[in-house]
Amino acid sequence: MNNTHYLGCLAILLAACSDAEPVPALDEEALRAQGAELAAQFVGTLLPTLQQAIQAGGPVNGIEVCAVQAPAIAQTLSEQSGWQVKRVSLKTRNGALATPDAWETSVLHTFDQRQMADEPAAQINHADVVAGEFRYMQAQPAGPLCLTCHGTDIAADVSEALTRHYPDDMATGYLAGQIRGAISLRSPTEPR
Repeated sequence: MNNTHYLGCLAILLAACSDAEPVPALDEEALRAQGAELAAQFVGTLLPTLQQAIQAGGPVNGIEVCAVQAPAIAQTLSEQSGWQVKRVSLKTRNGALATPDAWETSVLHTFDQRQMADEPAAQINHADVVAGEFRYMQAQPAGPLCLTCHGTDIAADVSEALTRHYPDDMATGYLAGQIRGAISLRSPTEPR
């Protein structure tokens, strides 16, 4: 094989390869923005629903919203977006739905450390690519409304309702602003 023939074959091979689709680069900023938006949608849907329920029937009525509506909101957002949306906590209220996996547990511990270093809880989030998925978590601080059912001074009727809905509840004893969990999202690494 002479050099001219070899170079011709190489040129044909390179031309054929150039028609191949390039592998898209992972756009982590776009995925982070999508995760942040979904976390905001979750909170923006749950909070007014919870406020209305409490205004209509008191804190005990709010427990029903968190027990039924919060998982439904997460499911709807998951179906609409293609992401998996859920809430997690180191001190779970509903262990079947909110128990963190190993990555989420590590991130939640990091969130606590960041808050102890005076980072505002509402600004604490984390994103990473884990096992072929883009994962995003947004810290959930305990606001005044949350403390009705998650705080240190819980009314007797609220405590009884919590025991009925969540017999293994560990999600009490929080102070205002303390991180009580996070919105956890995951998506395939390709943007939608």
